[in-house]
Amino acid sequence: MDSFLRDSARRLLAGEIPLKDITVVFPNRRAGIFFLKQLGTLIHAPVWMPRVLTIEDLFYELAGQRPVDQLTLLFELYGVYAQLSNHPETFDRFYFWGELILKDFNDVDQFLVDAKRLYHHLADIKTIEKDWSYLTDHQLALIQAFWKSFEGTGSKHQESFLRFWQILFELYEGFRASLETTGYAYPGMLYRRVAESLSELSAPGSHLVFMGFNAFTSAEEKLIRHYVRYHGAEVYWDIDAYYVEDARQEAGMFFRQYQKDSVLGPTFPKELPVGIQDNPKEIASYVTPLKVSQANLVGSILEQVSTKEDWEQTVVILPDEQLLFPVLNYLPPAVGSVNVTMGYLVKNAPVYIFLEAVLDLQRYTKRIGDDLFFYHKPAKELLSSVYLHHLNPVFCKQVIRDSTLQNQVHLPAEVLANGGELFSLVFRAYHPETVLSGLQGIMLALSGQLSEEALERSYLFQCYRQLNRLKEVFDGRDGKLPGMELMLRIVRQLFRQIRIPFEGEPLRGLQVMGVLESRNLDFKRVIICQMNEGSFPPSGSLNSMIPYNLRRAFGLPVQEQNDAVYSYTFYRLLHRAEEVHLIYTISGSEGKPAEKSRYLLQLAEELTGEQIQKREEVVFAPVDARNAPEITIAKSDAVMHALDRYMFSPNRDSPVAFSPSALNTWLDCRLKFYFMYIAGITETEEVKEGVDAAVFGNLIHGALENLYLGFIARKKRTTLEAADFPGLKPFVDPAIEKAIRKQYFLEESQEVKVEGHLAIVRDLLHNYMLQVLKWDEEQAPFQIISLEAGKRYRAQLEIQTAFGPRNVALGGIIDRVDLQNGVVRLMDYKSGKDEKQFSSVASLFDRDDKKRNKAAMQTFFYGFLFRQNFPDNTLPVRPALVNLRDIFLPDFTPYLVEKEVKADPLEVTDYADYQEDFEAGLRGLLEEIVDPEVPFDQTSDLRKCGYCPYRTLCGR
Repeated sequence: MDSFLRDSARRLLAGEIPLKDITVVFPNRRAGIFFLKQLGTLIHAPVWMPRVLTIEDLFYELAGQRPVDQLTLLFELYGVYAQLSNHPETFDRFYFWGELILKDFNDVDQFLVDAKRLYHHLADIKTIEKDWSYLTDHQLALIQAFWKSFEGTGSKHQESFLRFWQILFELYEGFRASLETTGYAYPGMLYRRVAESLSELSAPGSHLVFMGFNAFTSAEEKLIRHYVRYHGAEVYWDIDAYYVEDARQEAGMFFRQYQKDSVLGPTFPKELPVGIQDNPKEIASYVTPLKVSQANLVGSILEQVSTKEDWEQTVVILPDEQLLFPVLNYLPPAVGSVNVTMGYLVKNAPVYIFLEAVLDLQRYTKRIGDDLFFYHKPAKELLSSVYLHHLNPVFCKQVIRDSTLQNQVHLPAEVLANGGELFSLVFRAYHPETVLSGLQGIMLALSGQLSEEALERSYLFQCYRQLNRLKEVFDGRDGKLPGMELMLRIVRQLFRQIRIPFEGEPLRGLQVMGVLESRNLDFKRVIICQMNEGSFPPSGSLNSMIPYNLRRAFGLPVQEQNDAVYSYTFYRLLHRAEEVHLIYTISGSEGKPAEKSRYLLQLAEELTGEQIQKREEVVFAPVDARNAPEITIAKSDAVMHALDRYMFSPNRDSPVAFSPSALNTWLDCRLKFYFMYIAGITETEEVKEGVDAAVFGNLIHGALENLYLGFIARKKRTTLEAADFPGLKPFVDPAIEKAIRKQYFLEESQEVKVEGHLAIVRDLLHNYMLQVLKWDEEQAPFQIISLEAGKRYRAQLEIQTAFGPRNVALGGIIDRVDLQNGVVRLMDYKSGKDEKQFSSVASLFDRDDKKRNKAAMQTFFYGFLFRQNFPDNTLPVRPALVNLRDIFLPDFTPYLVEKEVKADPLEVTDYADYQEDFEAGLRGLLEEIVDPEVPFDQTSDLRKCGYCPYRTLCGR
């Protein structure tokens, strides 16, 4: 097929000037490569080819210099700023603003703006009228409107802006003077130098042809006009009448301006091409429900391409580079070769993710004395990474396990570094002076590990090379380095910009490229993905210190110009295309639907003609709109065998026992019971940075047990008198410390570091325990029969099963059993909001009762266990709930209360009064659990699913 580059090549060959005496200048390098290919196909004898340059190369060649890297420029800019400002910010705080200022200075020079007038503080509006007569009325109005907005406001932000604005011209001039002294330059500075010294330029050594340009900067336009006027240079425009002759079309905005120019106007053809409107083409637009669905659709479109066609005539445009790998994965087998022009960003590579985690780790260091610690989350992520885990899997698993058991929020660097050489390089504190060499050491160690991974090694090589360059920049700073936070940001920013080019022949195969890379290239088949506002065209945002009104008044680029550039880029793809596929998605971000591109709307409304065929297609993704099916698990032979573990038999005299927690779980949700007690699916253990309710409960139980066990051991007696309690108070804190050691698996030799949340919890525990001692002192004397760790109560109950009568094992741990005034008290400590009131014994086994009192059911269960273990006991057995939240109340009582509807409350004084009803309910519950006909199903009360650890398995 014909193309702009092929037609341009014919035009050069048809001219009288030999190719060797021609220099062709393009907007980008890729267009030059394709041009030479087209030119080569038209030449049938040996010949010297023309020289091909980019406009950027031409300017740097004429200036005799190339720009220096941005970081060096920022350091130079900061040096000048620090001299001008009375109270300069640190470099770390200046860095962000410095990037904006540097970009603005570059724009000011590329568009040849008078910096003195731009940065002048217009305190007197009349100054405009006197000195700026060269501006148009519209430009004057924009400037006046901007500066008048500052009158009489007194805003701190505006005052701050004005103070900074007043030094910008001095900063601009001082910065340029400093660069002239050092021999450095930024791109705009070189452009301006060339544009302002055109009279000094010698005649070009060859005939210049500027090919395929759309929007010039002022410096570019001035240079090209100079060569056209004085040296006969030519301009080949890649345009179409559809958008040039229609003033509504933003794609032709710049061309309409150039047509009016006395020098550039004559370079336009007398008759503009009409390819968009007149060439036959099919335009199909597609809407997909998901962003990634576009990749699948691209594959489907390419599958329909005839195998006889050249793939070079097909292009896939990706405005969003995240679609690159999904698209490549969905390419059909018939696509033999692919040329990807975008390059692969290192930031998407696994090894970069590892390096990013190493950098992130430095933000979470902590020192306690001389010891270094790392925050557990980034440290564990690194230990779980393939690069460290592969080197020493046993060590990584052990450190993660120990830190979880001990609930270590911060892990000691000394321990982490013991995994090997790479571990010691990763888990150490770096400083601005050492972080670059440290990263290079890590890269070298990784490179040795990845000896057989050529792609990963190439990523490391590129990163290593860029770090070397960064070190060179910092080495020239005389030890003046930014802070660690900024240093990490600079390194991270550097890594994220590195691209690894794909190997391949750029002139063969299916072409996959970004939007701007398609300039000057024509294809028969065009497939554009992500045709959404914000992607194509990209979202409108110009980061600049120069306000919009001033940018527009002084001719600096604003969003309208950017929109025109991208609009042209889109429409020029339609010049010669015969088949156009435009894909957009309705999947947006933050819960908002994505908006289709304005270009799609323009095509639908404005592009008409007999040669144009348009269609729109909705690509559906199969969606199951039904609710997740209810999960029901029948009791198979394997399940019944698992339940048999809880039964006594001639061959099993010590079976697994049902605990009150297990029975409450069955009543709450039978499926949850299956997950926990049949399938054995346990919750993932994680480090808890705070102290949750479960841990707090464990600590208060353990501390109270330690306190009373210590008393018994010291005094050699189990009876406590009121006089004993003052002597117990000094042992409260040691009892708490011992409980903390047990909870977090700390050895006696290990120091207990009580800080943060744990320090607050320790003080809370101390207060609770003192109040418990106060209440116990009022109840004294009493005799301790058993404590939590001293005895595990076990019992059995005969039930009827499908296989005949069986004895079921039951068991539990009672926090404290004591004897007071002839009454056996079964004390259950509670740290939550448990209630003591229940309506009836039957309600304790009613799963449909939303107010079922699980705590009361548990304490009655302890009454059953005690009666089973002490059948000869004739004393009253009184279940009690010691709710620590209520123990501070003056009328506190721990005893259960039965409160039937419309009846007076009745305090429970003896389990025996409820024994028959409770054992009947318990027997019925156990028979239901082992009934083969009762499946494991989900609860109907969705409120119970809110904090269930298995809700993701259920789909709830």
